[in-house]
Amino acid sequence: ESVGVVTFGCRLNAYESEVIRRRAAAAGLTDAVVINTCAVTGEAERQARQAIRRARRERPGATIIVTGCAAQIDPARFAAMPEVDRVLGNEEKLEAGSYETGGNGPRVLVNDIMAVKETAGHLIDGLNERTRAFVQVQQGCDHRCTFCIIPFGRGNSRSVPVGEVVRQVRHLADEGVAEVVLTGVDITSYGQDLPGRPRLGAMVRRLLAQVPRLRRLRLSSIDAVELDEDVFRLLSEEPRFMPHLHLSLQSGDDLILKRMKRRHSRADILRLVETARRARPDLALGADLMAGFPTETEAMFRNTLGLVEACDLTHLHVFPYSERPGTPAARMPQVPVPIRRDRAALLRAEGDATRRRFLQSRLGRKENVLIERPGEGLSEQFLPARCDDGQPGEIVACRAVEVEGDRLIVRPDSADRLGSAA
Repeated sequence: ESVGVVTFGCRLNAYESEVIRRRAAAAGLTDAVVINTCAVTGEAERQARQAIRRARRERPGATIIVTGCAAQIDPARFAAMPEVDRVLGNEEKLEAGSYETGGNGPRVLVNDIMAVKETAGHLIDGLNERTRAFVQVQQGCDHRCTFCIIPFGRGNSRSVPVGEVVRQVRHLADEGVAEVVLTGVDITSYGQDLPGRPRLGAMVRRLLAQVPRLRRLRLSSIDAVELDEDVFRLLSEEPRFMPHLHLSLQSGDDLILKRMKRRHSRADILRLVETARRARPDLALGADLMAGFPTETEAMFRNTLGLVEACDLTHLHVFPYSERPGTPAARMPQVPVPIRRDRAALLRAEGDATRRRFLQSRLGRKENVLIERPGEGLSEQFLPARCDDGQPGEIVACRAVEVEGDRLIVRPDSADRLGSAA
């Protein structure tokens, strides 16, 4: 049997799972399951342990390899599980050599992630889906938010040189990929470790100039405090730069933001949103928000809830706070778990309401839809769209005619096609 990869967590992990699949295949590994874990919450770790036990039940003879952030942070805990054959760190999981020995190499291969200075070039060749691809431009994080253990799983911030990003994206565009999503752990800190310290906006500008064949570029989650002027200029001037930003906000209350050790205030968020919308009025905004952080009162929570409507946040990722042993927040006075869950549900409901309003506001408008699968596509604002026209990889000029649940129903605007790069 082949190698199965089970992924938890962020887009970066999803991207790296594709790399793992290829590295394992290149090394000739067969009959194995790789569990690529996440450490962002205790719940994510619990689900990973469940998946490990399930994998062993379903494939009793397979080699079970555990990797990812949770494995990097606490390798001994996973090595102690009787179902697990090997534990690989976040650097080791991307090296073909780690899979050459199957289950027979060192049982735990996890180095000190803080000592890693490189970002490996993990270009994904021959993607399964040729329409959209993730390119890692940055790895690790230099910030120490009080709830977060991720720097200990990913190491310090390090950036992929601009020339290497250009090379990877050019290759993907030449292969017919229509949209590239730039991803990393903290992409707004891009370039601080590179000669000349290029900022994210400058890198994106150069990338679009040097890869004219790339039709759409999108950013993954960004830190609200570090956006540079170039990003706002790109929003207003560059039609290939998608009108969709996903902000790592976490809270809308100043005291909670301080206790989280975030570097922005509520006023900073409102200012950023206003500047971004001035640059691109049709901008869609998403956000990561946390409910029930230690010491959060009802009034503090209401400040976060109010931010969803104030900023018109339409693509929400909501997490009830989950203790991470070893983080400062775990030692603060905790909010009862049922209250955290209730607050998360209220945030999601508010997000659903703003999203429905946003979908309705698109009716009658022109939408350029990237067809991802027959009948299904994605608008520039990251809205799912049902489109009965066009082939995967094509961008079809449409009009939104109806809202169906969570997506737009669109019809071709004319015979006009924005075409395919292939």
